[in-house]
Amino acid sequence: MKLSILIPVYNEQETVGVVLDSVQKLNVPKITKEIIVIDDGSSDKTPQILKKRKNIILITHKKNQGKGAAIQSGLRKAAGEIILIQDADLEYNPKDIPKLIQPIIDKEYQVVYGTRLRTKPVLFGENRTPLLLHFFGNKFLSIVTSVLYGKKITDMETGYKAFSEKALKGITLHSRSFDLEPEITAKILKKGIKILEIDIATNPRNYDEGKKIRPVKDGTKALWTLIKYRFSE
Repeated sequence: MKLSILIPVYNEQETVGVVLDSVQKLNVPKITKEIIVIDDGSSDKTPQILKKRKNIILITHKKNQGKGAAIQSGLRKAAGEIILIQDADLEYNPKDIPKLIQPIIDKEYQVVYGTRLRTKPVLFGENRTPLLLHFFGNKFLSIVTSVLYGKKITDMETGYKAFSEKALKGITLHSRSFDLEPEITAKILKKGIKILEIDIATNPRNYDEGKKIRPVKDGTKALWTLIKYRFSE
């Protein structure tokens, strides 16, 4: 069985090499893997770093088009029976990949999400939850998803998503940016496919470290996307 790991990249010169090292070292019994990196118009040293990498499939966008557009490019190239999205920062640990894909390997589930939001936020102290606006925004969007689609989900916006090839068959994606997350979730749920959520550890970064999603602008767009695809294609 082949695993296609899609890694969208935009100006991640500080982290992309570390992520690729971890993904390339990953070993899952009886699984071969292809690593598809989509450079979405990076203007820093990311392109030079990627060109030196061996054993990856590199797709290059001349201009920045957004995460959704990058994932669409990767999906057109993917040849695996399992497809997993891996961000190029260090928020998600590739060591979690085996537990995310195992239920798909075992044919127990077709879709698995890594959830960050089943714990309550820590509001004070040294270990307080960073970016609380993001936390509560994600919680709200996940509740909206659960209500609109009748299936409980705790972390719709997670960047760690794994799919069987069969689950994605017949789904056409239109989102070009971060609204990819609600669109693909909406269309999976409308197909009647159950999403298994598995707890993962994350290392959230702030805007000074390169975080790109904007809670108000992107959150509003995500809300509209959830409503739109509930009642239309």
